[in-house]
Order: sequence, then structure tokens, then C-alpha cells
Amino acid sequence: MTRTLKLGVNIDHVATVRQARLASQPSPLEAAQLCIAAGADGITAHLREDRRHIQDADVIALSQAGLRLNMEMALTEEMVRIASTLVRPQSCCLVPEKRQELTTEGGLDAVASLDKLLRWVPVLKNAGIAVSLFIAPDFAQIDCARQCGAEFVELHTGSFANAVSASEQAAELDRLAKGAEYAHSLGIGVNAGHGIDYENIKPLLAAVPHLHELNIGHSIIARAIMKGVGAAVVDMLELMKDYKGE
Repeated sequence: MTRTLKLGVNIDHVATVRQARLASQPSPLEAAQLCIAAGADGITAHLREDRRHIQDADVIALSQAGLRLNMEMALTEEMVRIASTLVRPQSCCLVPEKRQELTTEGGLDAVASLDKLLRWVPVLKNAGIAVSLFIAPDFAQIDCARQCGAEFVELHTGSFANAVSASEQAAELDRLAKGAEYAHSLGIGVNAGHGIDYENIKPLLAAVPHLHELNIGHSIIARAIMKGVGAAVVDMLELMKDYKGE
């Protein structure tokens, strides 16, 4: 059976371990190659403004290795320049960024950022890069994705992943499903990510239609510490294989 739902593995946490000692290992590139060998469809890496984990050399090496790279990045002139001239990933995902956060805490406010999006999205697209916006599953945010010409949205699943009750989880799944339906109706591809793990992926897949790709990092890298990165990817792919999308 052909698997319709793609998996992008975020390797930021591999770089986090490396940077803890400012060492050469573990190698994000080697981890990425193991993920692809195990069946992952692509690699996600977030080049943050403070360079706390992934470095410029990492994204360049990932791109030069011929891997399908989704570069997460803030909506800044510096990042647009790096992506469009030095890295040229197959896709980029525009995300919000705060220096004090442990990880990306919420979706990009595309409504408030529309002027920047209208300026920078065409630059990225003219460089042959597909553009995604990491946003909450809200119609106004999705409308801005369409207005600026983004080909994809990545729906922020953090509120769903952090839900503490069944009713709260159900409400978040309903928001995600409606957001996916709306984006699909506008001709925008639908990805999802943040906080997806080996337990909550099943209710997510059961509820949310039209998903093209999941971007998952922490749970896979955490399992890889115990089981190996290849086994961790295979385990996640097994959970994704029967997704129908409708």
C-alpha cells in the first residue's frame, strides 16, 4: 500500500546535544541520513536567530547532501537571505521566534505579519522554495496564508498535544479539523506539527482530514536515544501508514 501521509523528522534536538559540548557529534547530517534511510520523507531543521542548536553550516550541509529539507525560520531579512541565496531548501516554514522560549510556543500571527509576508514570501518563492506558514488553525490566519501566496500551512498542534482533559482534546481536534478543511477548500496544502508523539498521533489522524505531512521531532529523537533513530522512525511510520485523508 502506498503511504499517502508524509513524515518530516525535525533534527534540532540532535544539534542541541552536540551544542551542549560544542562538539562535532552527534551529527545532524548523519541523523538526517539515518532518518531518510529508515523511510522518512524529509528533514526539518530550525535555524534560529540565536543559533542555539542548528547552525548555518548544518542547513547548508543538509541541502548539499540532496535531502528534502524543510527549513524552519523566523520572518526576518537575515533568514530570508540565508534561505534564498545560501541554502535553497525545497521548502521553508515561517515560524514565530522568541529568544527566551524553550521551543516554538505558538503559531505565527500571520494577520499582524501580513506586510512582512507580502514582502518576503515572493522572494522565497522566486528562489524556488515552497513556503509554509506555521499557524494556529484559525480561518483569519489561513486567509493570510492564501493572500501572501504560501503553498502550505503547518497547523500548530501544540494546544491539542497539551490538552489535559478529553473534552479539551476533542475541542482542539475539532479546531484542527475545521482549519484543515478550510485550508484545503482554498487550495492550500495542509501540514501539521508540534508535540505529536507516539500516543496522541492516532486521535489526530482519526480526526483531521487532508493532511499532507507531519513534522515531528522531539518524540522521535527521544525514542531514538533508547531504540536508535531508524527504529524510532519505523515506529512512527507504522502508526501513519493507514491514513486515508478524507
